This record gives sequence, C-alpha cells and structure tokens, in this order.
Amino acid sequence: MRNICIIFKKQLKDTLKNKTILIQFILFPLMTVVMENSIQLEGMAEHFFAKLFSIMYIGMAPLAAVSSIISEEKEKNTLRVLIMANVKPWQYLMGIGLYVWSICMLGAGVIGLATAFNHEQFIFFMSVMGLGFMISILAGAAVGILAHNQMMATSVVMPMMMVLSFLPMISMFNEKVEKVAKITYTGQLREILYNMSWDLILNNSIVVIGINAICFLALFTIAYRKNGLE
Repeated sequence: MRNICIIFKKQLKDTLKNKTILIQFILFPLMTVVMENSIQLEGMAEHFFAKLFSIMYIGMAPLAAVSSIISEEKEKNTLRVLIMANVKPWQYLMGIGLYVWSICMLGAGVIGLATAFNHEQFIFFMSVMGLGFMISILAGAAVGILAHNQMMATSVVMPMMMVLSFLPMISMFNEKVEKVAKITYTGQLREILYNMSWDLILNNSIVVIGINAICFLALFTIAYRKNGLE
C-alpha cells in the first residue's frame, strides 16, 4: 500500500507539470458545465450534453492518460528505476490505475453536480461512470504495455478513442451505426445513462459490457506476459 501511495503521489505531481495529460481530465467536465448552462433547445432531451460528454469522457480520458503514462515511463526508463527500487509491477499498475480512476471520478463528480442530478440520479451516474472508467483504464494499460514508446502508444490509442467515444454519439442519429455501437461497452453505457434507472438496465447490456471487459483483460494479460514492464 505504501508503494501504491507513492506512485499515486508521483503521478499527481507529474500531471500538474504535464499539460497534455492534465487537459484530458478537465476538458469534458468543463465543456459539460458550459454547454449544460448555456444551450437550451426546444425538444432537446433532459441533460443531453451531460450524457453525451460523459460517454466521450469515458472513451477518451482514461484510455489516453494510462497509455501515455506507461509508454512514456517505459521510454524514459523510469519504470526500470522504480522496479529496481523494489516497486513491484502490480503495485505500479495499481497506483497508476487508482490515480487515473480517482481523477476521472472527480471530473465525473463535477459533471454530476453541474447537471443538478437528484441524489439517486447522482449515485446512479457516478456508478456507471466508475465502471466505464475501469474498463477504459484496463484498455489503456494494455496499449501502454504493448507500445515500445509514447508515439506508438498514441498511434494505437487514437483510433480506439475515436471508436469508443464518437461511435455512441453518431449512433444517436444513425440506425446502422447504432447496431455497431451496441457491441461496445461505451455504446451500452450510453443506453444505460439515457434511461437513468437501475430497473431499465437490460441483461444484454450487462453481457456486452462484461464481454468487452473480458476482452480487454485478455489483451492486458497477453501484453503483460509478452512485454512486461521492462
């Protein structure tokens, strides 16, 4: 736990210096606050922008942040130094994952408060966001471990972010795209957020999200066994 806390604090300091990663955490909460409070159109769904940007937040921020952090520290040999200093790989990954998840949840909290959800809606919203962040962090860790450097990680993670964040958005306006989006966890999370009810969560949504999580876990396991953190 001590090593995990050290990694957590280290990343917090590094993020304050790294504006590229920092902007990933604050962009979508900021856009949500502005759009929710400045745009009201007739016939627009309730909390439209909050739900829209929340799914984009899940599909972009944690994925990009984790892959960038791991690949950058591999490239600069920071990871090797940490491992030589008795930090075990699982402690490092746990620290990184916990850090990114916590920062993203703070951003989600800002979105939830700015949207003025009631108590039950807020808890539901944060639960869905927390689940989405965990799956994205797992996917980002797999990419970061597979990539030999930060440039390679960016080239791999960009198309993943486009699919996971923009596909659910486009699916709202195109039925053919909606059929494709339904096989992604972000597409199912969009449906869950749209309904905003525990009672309306369908079994097929749970199955699809579970399959996505298992696939990313398998990818992470393969990446770790192949490359490790060296």
